[in-house]
Amino acid sequence: MKIYHIPAAPPLYTNTFLLVGENGLAAAVDPAAGAQEYLRLLEQEGARLTHILLTHGHYDHVGAVEELQRKTGAKVWLAPQDACGGELFPFTTPDNAYADGEEIRVDTDLAFRVIATPGHSAGSVCLLCGGLLFSGDTLFAGDVGRTDLPGGSWDTLRESLKKLCVAVTENVQVLPGHEEFSTMDRERANNRYLQF
Repeated sequence: MKIYHIPAAPPLYTNTFLLVGENGLAAAVDPAAGAQEYLRLLEQEGARLTHILLTHGHYDHVGAVEELQRKTGAKVWLAPQDACGGELFPFTTPDNAYADGEEIRVDTDLAFRVIATPGHSAGSVCLLCGGLLFSGDTLFAGDVGRTDLPGGSWDTLRESLKKLCVAVTENVQVLPGHEEFSTMDRERANNRYLQF
């Protein structure tokens, strides 16, 4: 498996990712903007985008979805709670809804386990892929996502963080939706929001 980090330009500053499996099947995680870069990398790898996986539905994580879907035919996964339309949640037509704990297999060496982590938004999820945790806006390096937007709830996020610490026991790399990367061990030791 190969992974590409594709940071979205200002003002979004979203961490987005393209993962390519050994048989050339690929997944995009939170393609915020810059569909052309995804398409360039897919062509470079001789890969086919089959999955677009969204950690939540906020506008700063979905900007390139429609173009990528139109040009590749990839299917979109999003929790139904976040497929509500409007300025904050612009995307309304996912092909598939997440089920907590399900495995989404993209290629023989590329699969994601869904961990429902509502709180930042009602439909937030984290995606565990081998030694990588795509945490969206649930967990950041030294911080957590805001809860003051529609569908957000501090109490719900706190419960999701507890659940995440139980579900992810190994020291995986944390790839959040914004800012720098981290590890679960570092976050368990230093992130004040994970001190239960």
